[in-house]
Amino acid sequence: VHTRKVPISEDVDLSVLARGTPGFSGADLANLVNEAALWAARQSRKMVLMVDFEMSKDKVLMGVERKSMILSEEEKRNTAYHEGGHALVAAMTPGADPIHKVTIIPRGMALGMTMQLPIDDKHTYTKDFLEAQLSVLMGGRAAEEIFLGKVTTGAGNDIERATDIARQMVCDWGMSEMGPLSFGKKEEAIFLGREIAQHRDYSEETAIRIDHEVKKIVTAAYTNARTTLDTNRDTLERIAQALLVREVLDATELNLIIEGKPLPEKVRPTPPSAPAVPGKEPSLAPRREPQTAPGFAKGEKPAPA
Repeated sequence: VHTRKVPISEDVDLSVLARGTPGFSGADLANLVNEAALWAARQSRKMVLMVDFEMSKDKVLMGVERKSMILSEEEKRNTAYHEGGHALVAAMTPGADPIHKVTIIPRGMALGMTMQLPIDDKHTYTKDFLEAQLSVLMGGRAAEEIFLGKVTTGAGNDIERATDIARQMVCDWGMSEMGPLSFGKKEEAIFLGREIAQHRDYSEETAIRIDHEVKKIVTAAYTNARTTLDTNRDTLERIAQALLVREVLDATELNLIIEGKPLPEKVRPTPPSAPAVPGKEPSLAPRREPQTAPGFAKGEKPAPA
């Protein structure tokens, strides 16, 4: 609906864009298409390519590229190994969502991001899938320890998300050795959609066991991620070096690196034959024929008086 009036290229796959924009409203999708059209116009293109939609999606989801942020070579290297660890563990872990893109370009509050796209919609999650997700989250911290010999604050959000998932597995979903039990009654305000208070309905001994199970689940995920990276050290080195050079790797390029094949050179889209007017962005609207004055045929001039 929203791309109907926009000239899009044949390489645009709307199903891939749909998988990467879950929960978007009609206004969000319209904004996505408009941003892609503006980006294509700035590049002096007459059609919107898939790369334009990808840039637009990244901007809408993660924010504008922070070009003013100057990163040192050490920080870029740390980010490359961190994101490479996420990507490699996701590619090597059965049951994890496939990788869509890895980037070390700062956007919003993040210095880099590893994006996974599910194959289909999921309404329930299996224990194997959650354990795979935990391993992917731990891949960044494991890569830092193995290849950099130190840990950074970049894994803070990963650790927080992993701990929350593990605690839900124990307290809400009965996915631990404590059995199919639920711990803690929650009082939530419906209009706020978030937890307001939690009533503790278990003993101190049970609380200790819950903490032990949560730690056990997260530690097992970290061990699995570290084993995967130890086994594929050379592959992660190639991924990190490719990220430092290209800054963005898509799923095809990542698979080529894992298979040990060389990456093809990036071909920049050729600009249109007509040069763009300086100071004015080219329009992507279809060209209209000039209007003629009523009573005269096209190209005919009125006779002199």
